[in-house]
Amino acid sequence: MSREADAITGLYRRHAQAWARLRGSEPQEEVWLEKFVQLLPAGGSVLDIGSGSGKPIGQYLFDNGFAVTGIDASPELIEISRRNLPECDWLISDMRDLRLDKKFNGIVAWNSSFHLTPNGQRQMFPVFQRHAAPAATLMFTSGPCHGDAIGEFEGEALYHSSLDSEEYRTLLDRHGFGVIDHIVEEERCGLHTVWLCRYRDTA
Repeated sequence: MSREADAITGLYRRHAQAWARLRGSEPQEEVWLEKFVQLLPAGGSVLDIGSGSGKPIGQYLFDNGFAVTGIDASPELIEISRRNLPECDWLISDMRDLRLDKKFNGIVAWNSSFHLTPNGQRQMFPVFQRHAAPAATLMFTSGPCHGDAIGEFEGEALYHSSLDSEEYRTLLDRHGFGVIDHIVEEERCGLHTVWLCRYRDTA
């Protein structure tokens, strides 16, 4: 499945406008965004990994008073983000290689890291740790169980993958994160499987 996974960035580059239009401005995941922001310090900083067009998640965070930095591998989506929210920082980067000289109070990877292969997803946990300020909150989505799945967007194959829940818990623990809340196929936000975590390292 690595070929399908490698095609993800190109897909989002080719169809950036269509994706931004279909994603819209209303956060389907608002119930979880509310939980996320309640765990952040007022006016804190948030890193949005796989930020897409900046809407609706970046917009929601900005509207709630947070300093937002978003990264995405698609230059086309980053350009849309810069037009949508020029007050925020938008950077082109492969999430697996991310090394910003900054730590954040919150890190969100909503519907982004699950486009990576299993090994690619394992690479993300050092990235989360590297960018986590003391007591940072991390929220990300995964699949409901171990395996690959191929969806479709604009007539092209759309790759997804997931580790099993025990491996996610092991990786989180190994990199200093404790699970606060976790739900499989949350009915209130499109059957997403959600992880909400807190970084334990307060040194």
